[in-house]
Amino acid sequence: MIEITRVSSQKDLQGILKLQQKNLRKNLSPETAATQGFLTLEHSMDVLAKMNEAEPSVIALEDGEVVGYSLVMLPSFKDEIPLLGDLFRAIEALTYEGQPISPESYVVVGQLCVGFEQRGQGLVERLYGHFRESLHDKYEYLITDISSKNPRSLKAHQKTGFKAIHTFYDSFTDEDWNIVLWDWRKIPS
Repeated sequence: MIEITRVSSQKDLQGILKLQQKNLRKNLSPETAATQGFLTLEHSMDVLAKMNEAEPSVIALEDGEVVGYSLVMLPSFKDEIPLLGDLFRAIEALTYEGQPISPESYVVVGQLCVGFEQRGQGLVERLYGHFRESLHDKYEYLITDISSKNPRSLKAHQKTGFKAIHTFYDSFTDEDWNIVLWDWRKIPS
């Protein structure tokens, strides 16, 4: 049985980094990356620990091991990870439904990953459901970006309720990224 919960230990953080390594684009064959999706960003234990002190991430545990995760990243971490600079600059310039998106109104998915063996079991929806359940009273929106080269991820996010609102070019990765937003104000509590 897979349990959805929030990070509560150093072991959980180590499990996130272990699963992350298995799914980084640089560690996958081009065929696997194209068909199964991939991760771009590699977190350090130091930054991951700081992020989780501020707001614990959501994890999926199977027999005590992390088999999926959705990292909670507050806008205050925008300078901690250079790779995300273009994302935060794009968000700061955006409007949604005619209003600027303020840093107080949103939280970012720092990364989402589900282990290869656990895919197709609805874990993306369960992770994001727990994410929303834990944080909807603090934030109006959940925002993330998805590489234009990762259509599997875009489809999974849209299935959950995210809506593509902007595309931007990221100079660090030299590719286009889709900013997607899940408007929690439109979901009954």
